[in-house]
Amino acid sequence: MKKTILSITLTALIALMASGCAVSNNQNSSTNASQNTPGKKPIIIQGAMDAETQKLVSELKDSEKISYGGWTFWKGKIDDYPVVVSKTEIGMTNAAAATTLAIEKFNPRAIINQGTSGGHDPSLHKLDIVIGKKSVNFGAFRSEHGDLGKGIKPENWIPMTIEVNTKGEIKEYKEFQGNEELIKIANSVKDTYKSGKIVEGVIGSADEWNRELDRIKWLNTKYGTSTEEMETASAAQVSKAYDVPFLGIRILSNSEVHNEEYDKTSGDNCQDYVLTVVKELIKQSK
Repeated sequence: MKKTILSITLTALIALMASGCAVSNNQNSSTNASQNTPGKKPIIIQGAMDAETQKLVSELKDSEKISYGGWTFWKGKIDDYPVVVSKTEIGMTNAAAATTLAIEKFNPRAIINQGTSGGHDPSLHKLDIVIGKKSVNFGAFRSEHGDLGKGIKPENWIPMTIEVNTKGEIKEYKEFQGNEELIKIANSVKDTYKSGKIVEGVIGSADEWNRELDRIKWLNTKYGTSTEEMETASAAQVSKAYDVPFLGIRILSNSEVHNEEYDKTSGDNCQDYVLTVVKELIKQSK
């Protein structure tokens, strides 16, 4: 069976969109927020937690808070261009739901998923930033048959592809590519970041929090992961289904590989850099 849980979740979420959702400010739930700025599709910036979103929210001019179900969005402007900050909440299903809502309600020109993560690549340290050349769901795998009593051997599990329906055609993806234009723009401003280095890499996503060094090494070897978190690949999958340009940007808040504990400045550092990327994107759009 090739379908993953995320493939099924996406189908359920599309059905949910059709049934309508509640809005906290009493707007009609079917209102497309992008219609408020004709000709300008907004940029969506996602973060899972307050620590990954609130600095961005503070940068919005004329901001308006909107809620759909359990997911919160702040609509406003940066440099006179429409931007929506989305608090996805933590986890793959939350990220898929928030991304589906963002696309259906705001009709964005691009989505940037950003925030904190744990390091996998030994060459990276906390406060380094990974521009997601690729994102991969490392929670999608299968195992070969094993007789009862023979034990569990996760190191032998086989990565699976993700099925995505794009414009009526089912395609299989082992990973999701970051949008080339967005990667180029992110690289063009990386010299502005002074708290660590910025590299292109692979962002790994799953509803997991791995601290076993052998497991981290296995993921880095098997999937080429630079870092791990719980949202990017899920948001990328939904964006692919809708054909919306997408990029993941993740800062290392900690690294088990180097025994580096959580750095409380990491969320703000990532938001500062993403804000610079977004302003450059806006500048090139004018």
